[in-house]
Amino acid sequence: MPDVPTTTGSPDSSTGSPDSSTGSPDSSTGSPDSSTGSPDSSTGSPDSGLGDDRIRALDAHWRAANYLAAGQIYLLANPLLTEPLRPDHIKPRLLGHWGTSPGLNLVHTHLNRVIKDRDLDAICVWGPGHGGAAVLAGSWLDGSYSEIYPDVSRDAAGLARLFRQFSFPGGVPSHVAPETPGSIHEGGELGYSLAHAYGAALDNPGLLVACVIGDGEAETGPLAGSWHANKFLDPVHDGAVLPILHLNGYKIANPTVLARLPRPELDELLRGYGHEPIHVAGDEPLAVHRAMAHALDEALDRIALLQHTAREEGITERPRWPVIVLRTPKGWTGPEVVDGLPVEGTWRAHQVPLPGVRENPEHLRQLERWLRSYRPEELFDADGRPRPALLAEVPEGDRRLGANPHANGGLLLRSLPLPALERYAVPVDKPGATLHEPTRVLGGLLEQVMEDTAARRDFRVVGPDETASNRLEGLFRATGKAWQESVLPADEHLSRSGRVMEILSEHLCQGWLEGYLLTGRHGLFSCYEAFVHIIDSMVNQHIKWLKVSRSLPWRRPVASLNYLLTSHVWRQDHNGFSHQDPGFVDHVLNKSPEVVRVYLPPDTNTLLSVADHVLRTRDYVNVVVAGKQPCFDWLDLDQARAHCARGAGTWDWAGTENGAGEPDVVLAGAGDVPTQEVVAAAGILRRHLPDVAVRVVNVVDMTRLLPKEEHPHGMPDHEFDALFTRDRPVIFAYHGYPWLVHRLSYRRAVHPHLHVRGYKEMGTTTTPFDMVVRNDMDRFRLVMDVIDRTPGLAGRAVAVRQRMQDARTRHHAWIREHGTDMPEVAEWSWTG
Repeated sequence: MPDVPTTTGSPDSSTGSPDSSTGSPDSSTGSPDSSTGSPDSSTGSPDSGLGDDRIRALDAHWRAANYLAAGQIYLLANPLLTEPLRPDHIKPRLLGHWGTSPGLNLVHTHLNRVIKDRDLDAICVWGPGHGGAAVLAGSWLDGSYSEIYPDVSRDAAGLARLFRQFSFPGGVPSHVAPETPGSIHEGGELGYSLAHAYGAALDNPGLLVACVIGDGEAETGPLAGSWHANKFLDPVHDGAVLPILHLNGYKIANPTVLARLPRPELDELLRGYGHEPIHVAGDEPLAVHRAMAHALDEALDRIALLQHTAREEGITERPRWPVIVLRTPKGWTGPEVVDGLPVEGTWRAHQVPLPGVRENPEHLRQLERWLRSYRPEELFDADGRPRPALLAEVPEGDRRLGANPHANGGLLLRSLPLPALERYAVPVDKPGATLHEPTRVLGGLLEQVMEDTAARRDFRVVGPDETASNRLEGLFRATGKAWQESVLPADEHLSRSGRVMEILSEHLCQGWLEGYLLTGRHGLFSCYEAFVHIIDSMVNQHIKWLKVSRSLPWRRPVASLNYLLTSHVWRQDHNGFSHQDPGFVDHVLNKSPEVVRVYLPPDTNTLLSVADHVLRTRDYVNVVVAGKQPCFDWLDLDQARAHCARGAGTWDWAGTENGAGEPDVVLAGAGDVPTQEVVAAAGILRRHLPDVAVRVVNVVDMTRLLPKEEHPHGMPDHEFDALFTRDRPVIFAYHGYPWLVHRLSYRRAVHPHLHVRGYKEMGTTTTPFDMVVRNDMDRFRLVMDVIDRTPGLAGRAVAVRQRMQDARTRHHAWIREHGTDMPEVAEWSWTG
């Protein structure tokens, strides 16, 4: 191995070198000190067993990464400091996060070593996502960045581009993002790293997923819940997750909770979560390198032993996996003091420790001393290439963190073996004559998919304790529910190798599935409609990830994130107002149109057709809303396929146009219950006002209502006008909040004549029909709307309108006396 300079590269006291007065956390900062058992900062953990040359090589790589991270934040030119720094070398807007970068660089450096030594298949999830400069630095050093972006070459010209593009117009974000090689984790929002890591490890028995958790991130609810994911990780069929809890003590402006806990209390917490902690702490670089090397070797040895005992010896107890607790100063090796105030080791190091470099000559001098303290001339040759010595511990090829195919999961993705829908379709000889539970029928199809992927193990269903409740229990004939804890006689369907994931945390379900999909597998998230809102922010981030990924040729398409939302707003027979919120659709349709899709299949066969479609798609977020209660069958399979392919169309059998050219009125529905009310209203009109030409329209794909130029599925105006007319009244019964339909169609010619009925926050524990009555979406109200809004009809249909009003009055009295819906409603079927 070539010699590496023996100096550590840490700045000296004049430029911000960590020393005992400002570096390692002590009692004055509220962090644990040696009295609590934290390793002494001067010695770290026990010796790693690595020779001095290897420690110096690791230190050189770490110094280079620190230099690159700082340079990305500050430098617009002069990347190798070949001349004294001038203000025009500095970016006009200083953006980025220095505070976490040295710690992330330390982890990256040491993961390189163990990956190369052990020939590990490994990826890393970078929880402190705003440390993007550090992750970019690591991928530039290992060459993976330049392979993907050849213009950012591994030389002085490429280094200049690397620095310039960071947080710069036309460049890359300051956080870990789809543009970042080796990443599966959007760094814009904190809390999801550990869930993503476990999702990536599922069904990847040969994969190690390291996960750096920032101590600020550790305070979030989703991250706190994610510690329980180890109770679901099967050491036989799944890979391993190695959490690395990085305690640098501060968030943006405040201390962090876990960094201030005494070490015994923190250890009790982590052991209570089922982990065995390994501590690394300090601020003297060579000692920390030795301690970190030892900690990683110890952790990986433990993991290998746990996997061996489970896979070879059949040990079934849940493993107690290791966790590394890394405690280093925030902004380590950066400026100690700026303008008389402490920076390194405090919250002031969080973002840009020297903010006034272009205007303040002293800040410029400090920055130059800081950057030169890493001695770039020892790290890079005259052409700006990293010297071979500092790359001695870097793995090659796909083993590099920036090049592992698991972090670009589309490279590994295989199509699902989907069965023929004819095996599951329900017979429909006549519309509206029979009923089925749509999701129960879908459960049979999913059961077959689960069975057909038993050997390849690349399909999972996740949900918060609701698989059976949502009528998908057919899955349990093909697999069990993942579970590593004890099993009692009363338990059902629990399995150490199960591929249904249930935990009462929507955050964890979402994170698992995202990590699973982004590493090249398939899945479905089944959830009660009202409570999927818990992950509103998480789906935002995933949609943003997909939007950007679709523009990157090197990011291969991944399987779509598919939601099945059921137990929906209109059927909460034993729940109440708290379980009623159909607004997730509104939330999703605000997002990038090239990514989002929303489907409201009206019956069982259309649900099968939609499910078959979404499970084949790539790079989408598909939201499917379908009921689990008995629902009328309207279309046979061929009709359902054609209807779903159109996304919206007329149901001539329900209408009364009879070749009239244009109808007098359009009755439209979207959703299973609204569709039933629309068809029932059409039947009433057929019986009582047969001379009114009624067109019945059903919408499956909500994005069809958008203009073509706003969404790929949107209808051009001429097609929309042909379906809904330009000037006839349209009475639209919609599954969710009615204003969404107005928002989607506000630019259409017919919009002034559009009247939408839907959910308007009127609900409780009541009968199914009372829910639609309370929200004015019932068949009687729809008939009244037709009478009120069809020109010339109000005067000659007074008696019919009064009959509809009387029916509503009769309904109110009936349910209060009998507790059930009126027979004319409860026993209704289509007789047209």
